[in-house]
Amino acid sequence: MISWLGLGKIGLPMAARLAKAGFAVKGFDIDPSRRALAAEKGIDVTEKLDGAELLFTSMPTEGALVDLARTLKLGGTLLVETSTISPDISKSIEAITGPYLRSPISGSTALAEAGTLTVFASGPRAAFEKAKPALAAFSKAQIWLGEREEARYAKLAVNLMVAVTAGMMGEALALATKGGIGWGAILDVIGESAVGSPLVKYKLDPLKRRDFSPAATNALVKKDLDLIVAAAKAAGVPVPLAEHMHGVYKEMLSSGRAEEDFFSVAARRP
Repeated sequence: MISWLGLGKIGLPMAARLAKAGFAVKGFDIDPSRRALAAEKGIDVTEKLDGAELLFTSMPTEGALVDLARTLKLGGTLLVETSTISPDISKSIEAITGPYLRSPISGSTALAEAGTLTVFASGPRAAFEKAKPALAAFSKAQIWLGEREEARYAKLAVNLMVAVTAGMMGEALALATKGGIGWGAILDVIGESAVGSPLVKYKLDPLKRRDFSPAATNALVKKDLDLIVAAAKAAGVPVPLAEHMHGVYKEMLSSGRAEEDFFSVAARRP
């Protein structure tokens, strides 16, 4: 049996994939609307989550995760933590709970629903092997990176590239449209070019329609950049591109666009 704490936009589809794969899943979220959606997807919604082999957590902030960790009584349950947090906070979680599996994910809510996320894992190798069948229910790849905080650094590194891609698209689109190329036409060019990555191609249709319904919000990416810049500073790694995008996302929040999709930065200039 599997327990799941945190049934938000990314946590719920992941937990639902586990239920669909035949795992018995108990889950809880403080939001009644998320609990109702979870029940519709075959999850046993309850506050009594003890007795599970695996306890997955998907928390919106580091503070929420630390507060949760202080309440957990794991016993023989393996904690599998999927949130985006800093390496330092990750270490502090282990000091509270004991050894656990760091399992941050890469991908959108659509990929979570399709079961095609990517999992970056670190922590005890035996813990990874124990959790791997469950991880495979919502991901296309499960990559074990080491015994400590490697997965946290991998997640921040990938999210750095995601944020910079959105900013790069904004500059490229501004230049192309000033040169007389139509909005849709330049997006077609980008999609068929060498820079047409899976992320870029996924965002082309919403950009064409200027639809910024959030898969991940500007507020969320700004929060991730807070973590990225801080982790890079602590590691002594210069990250000028990350620092630039940190400023860009701060501007998006200050202009009242916190809840738009994070790729709306690509359309802010033309």
